[in-house]
Amino acid sequence: MPYFNGRTGSGRRGGTVTVIDEPVRRSHARTAKMVAHVVCIVVGLLSASVLSSYLHPILALFVGLLIGVVAAGIAASLILAWPVLRAIWWWAAEIITISALVLSWVVLAEHTTLPVRLAVVALIGGVAALVPPIRRYIVAVAWCVIIRHRIRTCFSEFIITNRTGSLPLIMWVRPTPAGVRAWIWLRPGLALSDIEGHLDQIAVGCWCASATAELASETNAAHIRLDIKRRDALTATVSSPLVDMVPPVPAGIGRDALPVPSALDLPDVAAADVSPIRPARRDTRTSPAVPAVPVPDNTAGDDITDWI
Repeated sequence: MPYFNGRTGSGRRGGTVTVIDEPVRRSHARTAKMVAHVVCIVVGLLSASVLSSYLHPILALFVGLLIGVVAAGIAASLILAWPVLRAIWWWAAEIITISALVLSWVVLAEHTTLPVRLAVVALIGGVAALVPPIRRYIVAVAWCVIIRHRIRTCFSEFIITNRTGSLPLIMWVRPTPAGVRAWIWLRPGLALSDIEGHLDQIAVGCWCASATAELASETNAAHIRLDIKRRDALTATVSSPLVDMVPPVPAGIGRDALPVPSALDLPDVAAADVSPIRPARRDTRTSPAVPAVPVPDNTAGDDITDWI
C-alpha cells in the first residue's frame, strides 16, 4: 500500500513510503476474492438448507444468501487485513509498552500533581537502573525486541522468500544466558538449509557473535529455532552451592602436624626383623621328576640328531 506525498511546499519532491509491498497486497487481494466466493456459496447453501425446515424455501434461500454474504465479507476482510495485522504483531512490544506508559501517566495525572508524578517516574527509573537483577532483565528484554526486528530485516534483505514475497512469522523470542532464542514459522519456499547457509550474515545483521539454527519440532520442518549468541556462557564464573555445604573449621582447632618422610630410615630396622626370602621347595609327590634324555653317541656311525 504505497503512499506518495507529492511535491512539498518548499519545492522539494517527496518520496514513497511503502507500508505493504505491492506483490503482497495483490496476492492477498486474489486470495480474498477466491475465499469470499467459496465462503458465500458454501455458507449460503448450508444456511438455506437449515432454515428451510423453519421458513418458506424461498425466504430461507434469501436469508441463507444474506448469511453467506456476511460470512464471506468477514473472511475476506481478515485475509486483506492480515498484512496489517502482521505488522501490528511485529511492533506489538512497542505498542503495548507505549500504551502502558501513556495510560499510567494519564492515571497519575488524574490523581496526583506534577511534582508527585515526576517523583514517581524518577523512583521507578532509579530502581530499574540501580538494582542489578532488574536492570539485567530489562536489558535482556530490550535485546529480544531488537533482535526480533533484526531477524525480520535479515529475511527481508538477503534471505529468499516465496513468490509472493511474504516473510516468515517470528512467533516468540526470549532471552537466554548466551543471547536470544527465537522461534520462527517458515513460509513455503524456505527451508532450514536456506537459513543455515546465511548464519554468518544473520550474525552480522543481528549484531551478535554467532548464530545457530535447528528444527524446533520433530514433525514439522517449518517450525525452526534460531539461537542468537551474543556471548559465550561457558566462560562465565559460576558459583557452586557445594562450598556452602562444607562445615567451617574453628580458628583455634587445627590438624596435627605429622612429619612427612622424605627417605627410608634403614638404621632403625633391626636385622632380626628382616626375614630372608627362601626359594620355594618343589613337592616331588605331586610333580614327578622328568627323566633325563640320553645323549646318543655320534662317534661311530652317522649323525642322526637331525632325525630325532
